[in-house]
Amino acid sequence: MKVECEKEKFTKAVQKAEKISGRGSNLPILSCLLISATGKSLKIRSTNIDLAVEITLSAKVEKEGVVAVPASILSNFLNNLPGKKNLTLFEKDGNIEISSEIASTTIKSFPTDDFPLFPSIQKEFEYQIPSNYLLQGVRSVQYSALTSNIKPELSSICMYSEGGQLYFVATDSFRLSEKHFPFKGDPITKKILIPYKNFIEIIKFFEEYSGDVSVIYSKNQIFFLFDTIYLTSRLVEGNFPDYRQIIPKEFSTEATLLKEDFLNALKVNNVFVDKFNQLTFILSPKEKKITLISQNADVGKTNVSLPSAITGEAFEIRFNHRYVSDCLPSITKESVVLRFSDKNKPLAISGVGDNSFLYIVMPMNR
Repeated sequence: MKVECEKEKFTKAVQKAEKISGRGSNLPILSCLLISATGKSLKIRSTNIDLAVEITLSAKVEKEGVVAVPASILSNFLNNLPGKKNLTLFEKDGNIEISSEIASTTIKSFPTDDFPLFPSIQKEFEYQIPSNYLLQGVRSVQYSALTSNIKPELSSICMYSEGGQLYFVATDSFRLSEKHFPFKGDPITKKILIPYKNFIEIIKFFEEYSGDVSVIYSKNQIFFLFDTIYLTSRLVEGNFPDYRQIIPKEFSTEATLLKEDFLNALKVNNVFVDKFNQLTFILSPKEKKITLISQNADVGKTNVSLPSAITGEAFEIRFNHRYVSDCLPSITKESVVLRFSDKNKPLAISGVGDNSFLYIVMPMNR
């Protein structure tokens, strides 16, 4: 291999690919990047088996070839290499030599035959989805996914379309987040379950991209193609819960308050929550206020009363403090509406005048 490429573009591609590499894996080859030069392009691949990426760059290829290089070593070298001019990559004695106008280094490489094969695209369904939908959709619901792998279907983010809307949903069975956007494509009737940890890594590639993303999926694999990047992830087998059944159809009490006031009150209460993160809501429609109370035997007790437009019944109910506060960054409106049914049914939280996001959280029994 002998190839010349732009240092800045090559460095950015390596940094992105390194994040996908299987660092800490029992298979040393997974901590490598596979760099191949063919035709007029340079391709950088990395994988942790669960997730994989391929980034293509334009390059001046004098001699085709392929080499597997430790991702962290290559990334650290490039990050600290001064200068902005082109780099020359040259394979020699099974290693790779990288030279610039001011430096030259040799990095030991691994046998390329050990690098896992890349999944080939088996197109069953393809959709064009705006990158900001994917970015906002995942970030709006990711915190509700189960963090363990005990129930893979709950450790995933569900994506589907229905009624002209594209939905992103996550739940750990204690709370649920749903975000949707207008969608003009054909209905995605199948509920696609993508491991939430994979999806979080995938959307990082969209942060600097503002176009459409081609989303292709088959029975057990999903592919994202955009710009010069090709990402693929396994899909979770199983059925996502029929979550619509747990969304209350009627509410006995509804409260509207400023999001900033609510957030500040939660921050104050967070100092005093107990080991169960217990937060008590006292709803007072006649006094037009909500009181938030937290108590810790080792620290103390606090209560914060917030003015609120409340209609319905007065009652007291408890929730996990963290579960309530997690959803607020996903609400873009200045005011939030809290809808309660009774002491044993979930609370629904959304932005005032915005039905694109819904958060459901179950009450605490103790």
